[in-house]
This record gives sequence, structure tokens and C-alpha cells, in this order.
Amino acid sequence: MTRLHYAVDLSYQIDAPGADCVFNIQAAHTPQQLVVGERLNLSQPRAQGWVDPLLRNRLLRLQALPGLLRLQYEATVDIAHHRAVPASLHELPIAELPGPVLPYLYPSRYCESDRLHAMAVAQFGRLWQGHARVLAIQDWVRQRVRFASNSSVGTTTACDTLASGVGVCRDFAHVMIALCRALNIPARFATGLDYGADPALGPPDFHAYVEVYLSHRWYLFDPSGTAIPMGLVRIGTGRDAADVAFATLFGPVRSQAPVVSIQSVAGSDGRSVELPWHTPEALSTDAGQA
Repeated sequence: MTRLHYAVDLSYQIDAPGADCVFNIQAAHTPQQLVVGERLNLSQPRAQGWVDPLLRNRLLRLQALPGLLRLQYEATVDIAHHRAVPASLHELPIAELPGPVLPYLYPSRYCESDRLHAMAVAQFGRLWQGHARVLAIQDWVRQRVRFASNSSVGTTTACDTLASGVGVCRDFAHVMIALCRALNIPARFATGLDYGADPALGPPDFHAYVEVYLSHRWYLFDPSGTAIPMGLVRIGTGRDAADVAFATLFGPVRSQAPVVSIQSVAGSDGRSVELPWHTPEALSTDAGQA
């Protein structure tokens, strides 16, 4: 088991007449991820929380009044990853996929899998179908895209990233997802925090990674290679970044950079676990099936 504690501090200056805000920063409840404790502080009242009925993301919405809006959230999370031998994981025929998984086969706003179909088939079509092929896609993305802070914008797509050869974690994720879907492998966008990232890349931040559906379960992949996979706390999942932005703001808002921290803490047995960068096993926080 891994126990991690993370904190998020968001500050906004709201101009008249006010703004509507939707936040997606709370730790997800999954079969393998237990939220041991959490705390939320808001400088303005009238916030409403709900769970997205389709994606199961925990969302917070409010109508912010003019002035300062500050949101502080922290959570302690226990992650007991489901582990599997990679060689045992296989791709499923489309006819065997559960209904809720099917949307993750389709092109989406940032993942133009239809445009990348020919390239994906030429590059990966002859590989043995299963975890090894997905890993080959991940490694190929790492080789073709260079991580560079502030190298993309909110409209950058997977095809844009392949053309430029640079990106941040969300861009790596979009490219890998698009290539997987081009090969009829369900893949989705996941958000968390970059536990273990090199300080040279900047202060701790929100992180984007990939979940791929193999053998009736969603498995974790981090194509950017900037975070420790064992330390990936799930916040939200969606078709791409459009579904899981940590903040969506409607109205006149001036934002400050988010302040994020994450660390490993002692578990119920009083011991803190040093997380390995590499593991021979495939990891999942999912229950299986859908």
C-alpha cells in the first residue's frame, strides 16, 4: 500500500459581475484508492459538490462574487494498486468491450485518432497485441516528443504535438491515447499530480497520464515519464483534457498559478514507503470490467 498526501491552493481575482466556476481537484474514490481524510476550505460560500454520472469525477461548482476567491483542498489517500504480470494482459475484441468503454475508442477534441490511423497501423500494426504493444506505443511517444514547459497551449492537439515534437504531460497523453484508439485499443485521459518529478522541471503541478483498457481493467501508463507510476493519485478521467480540466471558469477572472504539493507519508503501520521508479508489474486502481 502507498499513502500519499497532497494539497492544492488556488487563487483567483473575480471581477464584476462575478463568475461561475467548476473545479475537479478532489481525489477520486476507486476500488484500489481509498480517501483516508480530506479537507476543503473556500473563501466564498455557496459551493455545491456532485459526482459526474458518466465519468464519476468529483466536481465542485460555485457562483463566485467579485473579489478574491481562494480554494484550498488537501487529501490523504491510500493506494493499493492491482498488480498484474504484463505478459498476461491482452487486448479485447470490440465485441467483448463493456458498453461504458466504447467511447474511449472514438476520436475526440484533442485526440484525432482517425487522422493517425494509417501511421499507427504502419508503426505498430504488426506487433503482438497486448500490454507489450501498448508499452511500445508509450516508448515511441517518449522518443518522438521532448518535454518542455510552456511549450503548448489549450488548443494543442495530438497531431499538433507530433508536428512540433515538444509538449507537456497532457500533450504526451493525448498522443498516446490517439495512437491507441487508432488501433482499436480503448484509452482515456487521467489526471493526478506529478509525484517524484524532477525539480528542474518546475514546482509540483497537476499531472496527466493515460489509462488503457486491457483484460477487462484500466491500466496506468505515463508517456511523459516525469512522475513515479506508483505515486499516481487519480483525480479524474475523461476522453481527453477537455473532460477533466482542474478549473473551468466562466466570466471575468484573473488567475494566479496553482500551488500544489504531494508527498509520501506514514501509513497505518507507521511506516513510510519509498516508491520505486520502475516496477515489472502493470498497475491499476480500477476494479475491472468497465
